Amino acid sequence: MMTTVLNSPTPAISARIQERLQQGQLTQDQVTEFQAFLAEIDRHFLQHRIITDNAYTRWFQQGEAADAELRHFIQQFSVFSNQFLIAALQKEINAPTLQQSRASREILLNELGVIYRKTGQAIANQPSLTEAEKEREGDPELVGTEGTVDGGICRFRAAHFEWLVAVAASLGLNFADIGKRKHGTPATLHFCDELIRLYGSDDPQIAEGASFAVEHWAAAGFWQELEDGLLKIKQIRHPQLPLAFFTWHNRVEAQHAGHTLEEIEAVYFSSDFDPVKFFQGGREILEAIAVFWNGLASDLYMQ
Repeated sequence: MMTTVLNSPTPAISARIQERLQQGQLTQDQVTEFQAFLAEIDRHFLQHRIITDNAYTRWFQQGEAADAELRHFIQQFSVFSNQFLIAALQKEINAPTLQQSRASREILLNELGVIYRKTGQAIANQPSLTEAEKEREGDPELVGTEGTVDGGICRFRAAHFEWLVAVAASLGLNFADIGKRKHGTPATLHFCDELIRLYGSDDPQIAEGASFAVEHWAAAGFWQELEDGLLKIKQIRHPQLPLAFFTWHNRVEAQHAGHTLEEIEAVYFSSDFDPVKFFQGGREILEAIAVFWNGLASDLYMQ
């Protein structure tokens, strides 16, 4: 079987770092060391097998999942999605700085239904889209993909879990069938527990590594594979299948990854930064992510 390598570019030195160098806030040696650190991130995180070669999402992309397999996937993904709220809240509580607290709240509050607001633009001024465009891009009244939650509007229907409820309903699952720990397999619950332990760690070095790895995993291509598969299933078997949860996440995750790159730029040059713990947090969460997807792959043979 041919291996699919997803798009996971090595993080580059940003204009922010270049500006700090030009202003004399950083030396060339410091920037060179940081560039080497980014190369280590590429080797340890972005080239991890679950990012470069995810057997389950590669299979899912073909759109051949039977209805029972599709319902199982939605149920397990809903458990991860709901339990992530606990990890995200813990990450915000344990944030070591106000700036990092705000970055964590951006993600958590948007998950709960606060819509991203573009600076200087009111929600009401967003362009109107056709129903087909809303399905593909996300309804801008509910799911803006750029900006900040600061000054945004909270709507129940904008909560990400409600989008999954709609997906589940179209497949014969109801609210009581999804999202709870009791619905999770051991592999799914292992991933959820590791998210809480690592992504939400009270050790800022562990949490930073886990956060960086999680957001760059999310931005590396698996959402596209899920969207491709679901679009095929929608076209062939389930024309009413709502896909906004998946299409929106596919388009927004790059913004989250950008936030984590800004965070690491801020903490790397501090005197207490510990790269050993940073890489520990990232590697351990990537292993937990692998357990989740490999568990779903194993479940295919048990349907």
